[in-house]
Amino acid sequence: MRRLALALCLMFSLAHAQEPYPSRGVRLVIDTSPGGVTDILGRLVAEALSQKFSQSVVVDNKPGASGNLAIDFLVRAPADGYTLMIASGGGLVVKPFLERGLAFDVMNDLMPVFNVAQTPHILVVPASVPAKDVGEFIAFAKARPSELHYGSAGIGSPPHLSMELFARVAGLKMVHVPYKGVGGALPDLLAGRVQVMSMALGSARPYLKDGRLRPLATGAKKRLGGLPDVPTSAEVGLSAWEMTAWFGVFAPRGTSADIVRMVNEKLQGMLEEPKTAQRLFEIGADPIGGSAESFAERYRADYRMWGQFIRETGIKQE
Repeated sequence: MRRLALALCLMFSLAHAQEPYPSRGVRLVIDTSPGGVTDILGRLVAEALSQKFSQSVVVDNKPGASGNLAIDFLVRAPADGYTLMIASGGGLVVKPFLERGLAFDVMNDLMPVFNVAQTPHILVVPASVPAKDVGEFIAFAKARPSELHYGSAGIGSPPHLSMELFARVAGLKMVHVPYKGVGGALPDLLAGRVQVMSMALGSARPYLKDGRLRPLATGAKKRLGGLPDVPTSAEVGLSAWEMTAWFGVFAPRGTSADIVRMVNEKLQGMLEEPKTAQRLFEIGADPIGGSAESFAERYRADYRMWGQFIRETGIKQE
């Protein structure tokens, strides 16, 4: 009887293992709280995969510990394609340079699958700051060394790195105030307790419309379609300040190349749909796409670039 039970279990396991992917629901982990750009893109990805796989794709927001909760969950999951994660690349590649005692290796335990989109950053100030353009803001800040505060989504986050780079290029001294996400920083920014931030258009758009925030420049190579009157960093004489945050889908190390290729192809199809293009435009994001291999190369290049920047600037976790 025992042998029969073991044989049945083995047959079941083999049959289950041979089922074509995906034969059941997929979990998409998001490393931030609901409402931000990563979450919006994650829900686009989940909806697309659900339709193209004819399987449920459950969104699982796991904010906390600067995204480490989500990453730790992913790397501990089976490498079978049924657990994926979407995250902002800037937050991932800097972890080895800022955090000690990590239980994972972001360069070896994560498999890049698909580079979904990128969001050029914009430099914004609240209505209470009198500067109407970048030149006026630089003069305003230089007259108040170490008095102005800039907010970020946390140490090592893209808004933090962007502002550090801006301050370095513009020759400014400002005080960094880290928050647990852009959403946490917005109330202080709108109230003028924080005088400047670098953030994605999608996060700033509602406050740009009602005039509570003022855009000074974009960190993009060309003017944004959603902000055609706002100059680029190069146009205001700060070409060395460019900041574009990208967002990508990852799988655990060891996930088969076939599964990675399949997910990549399905998401490439998502980017080619008009409704996706419209949604990305609404949040100020540009589609990227491409192969998993090209995504992996960008991941490695950013790791090298921001690692050098952190070493040169001496940015440290508090």
